[in-house]
Amino acid sequence: MFFKGPKSSVGLDIGANSIKLVKLERTNHGCYVSGMGVRELPAEAIVSDEIRDREAVIFNIQALVDQIDPKIKDVNVSVSGHGVITDRFSLEKKTGSEAEQAIIFETEQRAPFDIEDVTMDYAVVRTNDQANTMDVLMVAARNEFLADFIALIEDCDLRPALIDSDALAVLNAYEFNYDIDPERVTAVINIGQDVTNIGYLAEGFLHSTRDVTAGVREVFNAIQKEFRLNHELASKAIKGELSDSIDQDMLKATIVSATDDLTSGIEQAFKYFKTQSKVKKLDWIVLSGGGALVPFLAEHLQAKLAVPLEIFNPLRNVEYDPEMFQYLEPEKIAPLMAVPIGLAMRKAK
Repeated sequence: MFFKGPKSSVGLDIGANSIKLVKLERTNHGCYVSGMGVRELPAEAIVSDEIRDREAVIFNIQALVDQIDPKIKDVNVSVSGHGVITDRFSLEKKTGSEAEQAIIFETEQRAPFDIEDVTMDYAVVRTNDQANTMDVLMVAARNEFLADFIALIEDCDLRPALIDSDALAVLNAYEFNYDIDPERVTAVINIGQDVTNIGYLAEGFLHSTRDVTAGVREVFNAIQKEFRLNHELASKAIKGELSDSIDQDMLKATIVSATDDLTSGIEQAFKYFKTQSKVKKLDWIVLSGGGALVPFLAEHLQAKLAVPLEIFNPLRNVEYDPEMFQYLEPEKIAPLMAVPIGLAMRKAK
């Protein structure tokens, strides 16, 4: 992927809590980070896919672009949540227009939206010559939802070069940085403010993705209420930056009690995956997103889900100069950057 097209690409991740941007330069040997930045949004500027403070979101995107490289115009972006659906299904193996018609027909049977109201894309992720079948991963977004999102990008004087899903962007970054073990069933979990994206790898292949409508917002609210903190101090506490100021046992108890919706949502997603894929258990969890930086959350999820867990480092095989990002400390915030790094690794076709 690093030999054709533009030598640089930009991934822009518009989250409910913050805006993240990564600029990657491609070389014959891989890629390196030439720009990276994060800007936190005002409280409730975006809630559950709803942009409540459009001006603030646009201002922070433009400020981040100006900070990294004012010449940036084309950006790779992603979507998730209520306006997006993903599904995987098996069909009789076909090619060309016959395959497309069969996939559209199957999507019509499964989508909760009218097929005329969505923009859809798909990929054949696996074929079985003996059974003469193909496994299809389908992603669809409501046209209204997509149009609003594109309008937001264009209002920032940017052009969306491609639109991905958050889960697939994270999986793209994972595939670049880690060896995929075909003997291991892995769940790559990206915990955001309001939405958690899960991507599954089985038998060495992408199996499917799923979004859970729960994140760390409830954790943030619980910390703010329990310790009577303002928004700024609560933001520091949820990142583990107030370890000397607040009781850590109480903080752990607060975080654990506030993750009921998140853990139950992941558990339900795991049950659905096991039924659909006919696997008995998950072998490994890789955790990214803002949730990966919340104190005690990773160990709680590992114990609750009874699956070994590691924190994702999307910069593992990506070169960067630490001195360029001293104020960011890339090695500490790397899990937060999984989506924009995965997006920046993509190129428009």
